[in-house]
Amino acid sequence: MCSAPLGATDILADGTPGPRTLGFYEMRAKGGAAAVTVSELVVHPDTDGSQMLKLSLATPGQLGAFAYVADAIKRHGAIASIELSHSGQYAGTYMVDKKKKGALCQYGPSDGVRPDGLPVKALTHEQIADIVAAYANAAALAKRAGFEMVMVHAGHGWLINQFISPYFNKRDDEYGGSLENRVRFAREILSAVREEVGPGFPIELRMSGSELFDGGYDLEEGCRIAAALEDLVDIIHVSAGSYQFGFSITHPSMFREHGCNVYLAAEIKKHVSVPVATVGGLSDPAQMEEIIASGQADIVVMGRALLADPEIPAKVMANRGDEVIKCLRCFVCMAERPVTQTRRCAVNPRIGREFEGMAIAPTAERKRVLVVGGGIAGMVAAWVAAKRGHEVILCEATGELGGILRTEQALPFKIDMYNLGRTYALLCERAGVDIRMNTVVDAAYAEEVAADAVIVAVGSEPMDLPIPVDPDVNVLTVEDLYLDGAEVGEELVVIGGGLTGCECALLYARQGKTVHLAEMRDGLAIDANIRQRPILLAELEQAGVDEVLCARAQRVDKDGVVVETPDGERVLTCDTVVCAIGQRSRRAAADVLLDAAPFVRVIGDARRPANITTAVYEAWHAAMDI
Repeated sequence: MCSAPLGATDILADGTPGPRTLGFYEMRAKGGAAAVTVSELVVHPDTDGSQMLKLSLATPGQLGAFAYVADAIKRHGAIASIELSHSGQYAGTYMVDKKKKGALCQYGPSDGVRPDGLPVKALTHEQIADIVAAYANAAALAKRAGFEMVMVHAGHGWLINQFISPYFNKRDDEYGGSLENRVRFAREILSAVREEVGPGFPIELRMSGSELFDGGYDLEEGCRIAAALEDLVDIIHVSAGSYQFGFSITHPSMFREHGCNVYLAAEIKKHVSVPVATVGGLSDPAQMEEIIASGQADIVVMGRALLADPEIPAKVMANRGDEVIKCLRCFVCMAERPVTQTRRCAVNPRIGREFEGMAIAPTAERKRVLVVGGGIAGMVAAWVAAKRGHEVILCEATGELGGILRTEQALPFKIDMYNLGRTYALLCERAGVDIRMNTVVDAAYAEEVAADAVIVAVGSEPMDLPIPVDPDVNVLTVEDLYLDGAEVGEELVVIGGGLTGCECALLYARQGKTVHLAEMRDGLAIDANIRQRPILLAELEQAGVDEVLCARAQRVDKDGVVVETPDGERVLTCDTVVCAIGQRSRRAAADVLLDAAPFVRVIGDARRPANITTAVYEAWHAAMDI
């Protein structure tokens, strides 16, 4: 079980890894990963102007900064590896200020124009030779810094992949045309790297098993590519897709099956003799064990999964696989980098903040803690407080823990979020939390408990439609649908095009229902992050959802939902109306507890309806503050 290359947390202006980056990679080594790969080291900044890591002896202290990162990984028994990269025509991909990309010169195997209109210039023979030497030099410096392995990135549409791909490579010289010519650049790089690092130093090749788009190479050719390069490498790391066409394929979204790309590694493994690694949406220990046991791959690699729970390998080795906090594949981690240049995980508040004193440590003074509400915020707070050694009482008003996460069990693509609630229920039980179900906490009950600290996590409730509604029309909330099993007809109108409404519309459109999605703003899923939103919108379009934007609901009558649009009134016919206009905090239930103890903290949706990331973070910090 290895840690996939994931971009550094903080990168200084000169391309040096900052102190947070050290902690970021160390955490996964500490969690038991066999190898931890640092991503991405730009080998040739002159032709790749991306804001990523750079390593040069010309920058004072830069080699030392990388040495500290390698040390942090190795001291926990993991192999320290680093990814050698060149973005090619996608230079500037990781720039936060996208306008500056226009000032760069994008280089590739051939002249052309990118989909965003930026010109691409073909590399000359002199530049190719210089880049080959740069790969070798970067590998040598990485070895000098203490890294024990290098990964050469030849997938996902980056420069080496651009040379291999018949879609990008239109050269008519020795680097273009036949497969032998198209892999020549890769072979020159790998040979040069081997010359510099010497024998006994593993080289891992990361490649796309198939580009998975029209005009790119398919799996059959992917097998030939792997066979043509295996004599120069020690591991072939099989990923999928290309940056330009398949973000949600390379990084499988929640709308795809876990391990959906494993078949690529399994097929390539039949054609090569070196160990093969597989990656993509893997987080379940049982699935990973089956991949290895069945011979589909020799190594399982995780990226996002080890952000959500860096201790997956250690938990598996200790037979605690049922305690793994699984990745939600929500893309919070990938959406944060281009927005704030930081790293964040929806379910792990410590990611990117490893040195901020957020590790769970025993408390100096044991206290009685009352947590009110058994949703995700309440359970996280109760678990953290109990792990610190406090006496914790968790009260839940209903007969089941999970709160709003219980609704996610009805959505096949959100089942990981439902299971997160099940995992935290188990963790609370094993941590010794006194769980009291069907218990409503008011001021009198809190006084009877006499807690030193109260954490209020009573959550939120659906908002009612603020418009006239015909009493004979079937108007439901998502809770009615997902928790109570309310039935819908063949034609639905979902009022509210936020994340919840979009997911509801997608669920029923996939079941063959006719779904109209009415949103008063000019865009759908505006509350979704920048990585998740385009994927969700594409799913809605593919499912055939009727998207009605700038439509303010006026009334619900026997004919359907009447909406006001810029073109006038329109009737959206239906036999079922779903209200998904949002949630409101249960403030009344929270307010009566504000004086219940010397320490009181209101968290999660009880404070302000937001998202799971906010709920988990507030819960963690509340418990740490006691």
